[in-house]
Amino acid sequence: MLFDTFKELDRIGSTFFSEIPGMTLSSAPVNLYREDDRYVVEADLPGFDPASIDVSAESGMLTIRAERDMESEDRGERWLVRERGSAQVVRQLALGDDIDLDAIAADYRDGVLKVTLPVRADVLPRKVSVAVGSSSDSSRKGIGTGESATATREADPKAQPAHSVAS
Repeated sequence: MLFDTFKELDRIGSTFFSEIPGMTLSSAPVNLYREDDRYVVEADLPGFDPASIDVSAESGMLTIRAERDMESEDRGERWLVRERGSAQVVRQLALGDDIDLDAIAADYRDGVLKVTLPVRADVLPRKVSVAVGSSSDSSRKGIGTGESATATREADPKAQPAHSVAS
């Protein structure tokens, strides 16, 4: 088993700060993938009120913020176990220049925030059509003129493809 120093420091820090009452700051785990003409970010935000989720995009940065305030739920109960506390999540991802900032959309369902980042139309790959038979060069015989390869060979008996073997 390998020892991961950063994971261990994160675990120790989380344990230390979890003992302090109040709000904890954490980072939401995300998946990021490209789907045709858009990027998709999926962030796990279970237990957060959709009204508390804020998504913003500016200066080449996507910022996801969410807040869960458990103190407002305190109605004078006598707690036996209270492991779910207030939390604030902040996650930032760098955006490329190819993102259409005006068309970004977000949807929150079943504890997962899905942010769709469309690629700008002017940077999408373009399909170039290839025209067939549009060459008007008269020095090319048999290409686009309807002449067969046999007719071309008869006109010049030495003209054989380099890869063919004479029989």
